[in-house]
Amino acid sequence: MDITITEVASRDGLQNEKHPVSTEQKIELIGRISKAGMKRFEVTSFVSPRAVPALADAEDVVKGVPDRESLIIEALVPNLRGAERAAALKLDEWVCFASASESHSQANSNTSTEEALARLQPVIDLAKQEGVVPVGAIATSFGCPFEGDVPIERVVEVAKRMTDMGVETIKLGDTIGTAWPSRVRELVRAMREALPETVLVLHLHNTRDMSLANVLTGISEGVDRYESALAGVGGCPFAPGATGNISTEDLVHFLHLEGHKTGLDLGKLIEAGHWFETVLERKLPAHLLRAKPVGETVELASTRRAAG
Repeated sequence: MDITITEVASRDGLQNEKHPVSTEQKIELIGRISKAGMKRFEVTSFVSPRAVPALADAEDVVKGVPDRESLIIEALVPNLRGAERAAALKLDEWVCFASASESHSQANSNTSTEEALARLQPVIDLAKQEGVVPVGAIATSFGCPFEGDVPIERVVEVAKRMTDMGVETIKLGDTIGTAWPSRVRELVRAMREALPETVLVLHLHNTRDMSLANVLTGISEGVDRYESALAGVGGCPFAPGATGNISTEDLVHFLHLEGHKTGLDLGKLIEAGHWFETVLERKLPAHLLRAKPVGETVELASTRRAAG
């Protein structure tokens, strides 16, 4: 199967990052990953700089993306004010989000889910006026840090509201890494039944080390679009306990072993991941930054035994 990956390190990966990352480093991050063949990036968010200071340079990052004409560039656009900022930058897609759970919606945007959805309609309308593709994203699709389980019916209900507004692609966010394979299967099937024409994207976090099993399940259900972050960075600042995204390196390594095509150069991704560790000045979660890809060998050191 041909698998499409969207790289989210410069947005989801950095939104909760305590270590300062300059605009120039964010632009270099995107450039290094694109040299590995990545074509889709969710580069930033046009959220209030007061709410997420790490993404206050959204305009400058978008303007600095190298070889932009060859890429599909997305950004998170939470409300009309953010949309007005984004409109001048000629992005390809605006990601319009709402939380499936009420508690996370209040923590994330200080609104109810209903109010958050109502805010999206003018954003989607403006996107279409600007020739931009609006994309829906549903946070806490698999669980909420405040409420626990989120009923599948609730996620489908929010998705229907988004598609009624004119969205044709829905991202299902595993915000706190509580998805497990049978739940992924159940939600994907419910979405397919309710919205058979809607394109599904799985946005998975690896908090409990189940993300690759969830990808395997998604693929078995025909889902061919996923989101990941270089080196496994990330986490929602409004969801206590949320940790990093599925690592791009680990995801690509897994997909290639399973015979799927990504169009990505794993070696260059690993190189970029090691560089990213120098930027953030710590070891990052990706397994492929510690272990060699399956099939790579090391040279056996020669040994000599002392005579006698």
